[in-house]
Amino acid sequence: MAAIDALVAFVLTYLVRFACAAFSSAGSTVILNNIYYYIPPDVITTLPMTKGLSAALTSGGFIPLTATSTSVPGFGVSDLSALVSNFSTIDDVFQNGFLEALYVQYTGPEALQPDQICSPYLNNSNMVIMSSHTQKFTIPPGPYFVTPSGAVHQAYRLYSDFEGAFSETVISNPEGVFSVLSAGIVGQSLAVAVPSRLYFTKTAEKPLAGVRLGVKDIYDIAGLRTSNGNRAWYWFYPPANATATPVQHLIDAGAVVVGKMITSQFANGETATADWVDYHEPFNPRGDGYQDTSSSSSGPGAGEGAYPWLDITLGSDTGGSIRGPSQVQGLFGNRPSHGLVPLTHVMPLAPELDTSGFLTRDPVLWTEAAKALYKENITISSSYPSKILTFGFPTSADSVADGLILDFLANLTDFLHANVTSFNFTTAWAADKPSAPPINALLNITYPLLIAKEQIQLVRDPFYADYAAAHDGRRPFIDPAPLIRWSFGDNSSETIEDAVANKTEFMSWFNTTVLVPDAETCSSSLLLYVGSDAETVYRNVYRSAPSVPYGFSSGRVSVFSEAPDFVVPIGQAPYNSTITQHVEYLPVTIDFMAAKGCDGMLFSLIEDLLKAGLVQVSQTGMSSVNGGEILLKKR
Repeated sequence: MAAIDALVAFVLTYLVRFACAAFSSAGSTVILNNIYYYIPPDVITTLPMTKGLSAALTSGGFIPLTATSTSVPGFGVSDLSALVSNFSTIDDVFQNGFLEALYVQYTGPEALQPDQICSPYLNNSNMVIMSSHTQKFTIPPGPYFVTPSGAVHQAYRLYSDFEGAFSETVISNPEGVFSVLSAGIVGQSLAVAVPSRLYFTKTAEKPLAGVRLGVKDIYDIAGLRTSNGNRAWYWFYPPANATATPVQHLIDAGAVVVGKMITSQFANGETATADWVDYHEPFNPRGDGYQDTSSSSSGPGAGEGAYPWLDITLGSDTGGSIRGPSQVQGLFGNRPSHGLVPLTHVMPLAPELDTSGFLTRDPVLWTEAAKALYKENITISSSYPSKILTFGFPTSADSVADGLILDFLANLTDFLHANVTSFNFTTAWAADKPSAPPINALLNITYPLLIAKEQIQLVRDPFYADYAAAHDGRRPFIDPAPLIRWSFGDNSSETIEDAVANKTEFMSWFNTTVLVPDAETCSSSLLLYVGSDAETVYRNVYRSAPSVPYGFSSGRVSVFSEAPDFVVPIGQAPYNSTITQHVEYLPVTIDFMAAKGCDGMLFSLIEDLLKAGLVQVSQTGMSSVNGGEILLKKR
């Protein structure tokens, strides 16, 4: 008897625990006409039911629905045809499958009966018509899913991250709280959920309304974990309780964060395949599909180059981390003037050098996003310098890439009515500062010293201490590249103050001698250098161990001077791929520099170059110029 009583007590305890178990919906995944959709659990409104709708929904589940509005009675077949054409043109979430039910919201001045709102043909068709003349306009036009009780849910289309650009894909609820997307699709990649573009209307307060944004995974987003490219970091620390300032600026402007994107470890430079250990480098969509994506904003570069449904990505640039991926994927990208936006809740590499900027295909969106990100710290201006300095430009068209570069320079010179001067940093520095060390000697270890010693103090040492305290003195795994750099910092007798002094000496000279502020054109000159010339960097090559990033080069000028540096794609050039055994094409880009603080002038100039046809919107796919399916995908 005692045994039976014990068994009963156990069962009752189990039932009580079971009854109290937490249970909530994480949303649903459905397939409509062979396209995957995610239906979030949040109900945005409840519609008044009609007999027709109730009958259609008796089988349970969801029914696709299209919402629209009209201020004119008699919404008819021609109106529906125009709606479908318009929605299909501007929105990739909408499709004809959502016409199974139609909700027409009447917004006209006089009260009408439901049968007056739509034409008799629509009212008598098999399509379920829902219309309202007494209710306030409750939902934006677009595709939805509705339940038998009339509960309306938004529709998110699911795309495959087949290039491996995302570290985690996300969704936010109506209150703006982020969580990891609980949806998948057939295939070997993460699913990315994007909302209908029809839900959003751009305003002065929300200039980025509906813009789909990918964020490099060194930026905290409240409710989500941050990896910084390190598996141990991701799992060791809890989800962030605050959102990084740059990301929050963009969210406030209406941008929709769809995911966090792959970064090389702790934003250090890594090359596929050898250096990437904790996470795999994303795939560069251009050419044969097996070129390096550059780093550290590898995910933002790969995603923006591959996915037409992704509008813009947020990266960071300390020593070239936005510019490198932009160059090799043929994207517009900017390292801004240093200090334009606070980097609160962003993992540091070296605060004296760290910046936040974009990778994008469209210069117009680029400018709008920059105004939202940098706010009052940029001023758009449209008076341009008439002097161009070139650094490291070809002198003859010995290759297709060289020919493109020289042709572009000639066209730019005509456009600006400018004169061009070849500039040499070594000789200019020696002429102006004969008693100083040669420029290459002065700045040889400045960059590696700053990124190593600063990151050791701000990131590595606290991480090591926290991890050891929780794991009996153990250390977490670190990729080879950051280890090499940190070791250099540990063993160098030079100090952060020494590096800052050298940087400051160069910056003072550059900003008063080379790119000088100008009252009329903001910058006395433009400085141009070659960003990429279709050079191959295959990811299936065995490489030597990573090394300390010594030296001074064209890409370090903006790093040390704090001046803006913008990547501009100008075309593509052929190469013979060892992968495909076929002629393929890779991007050719030029970097534009101007005086510190002249970011707004560069944004305006590049938009004007777009209007004049000197540059083009970059395309997604294997070619940044012509688009085309990425080779691994079925045509």
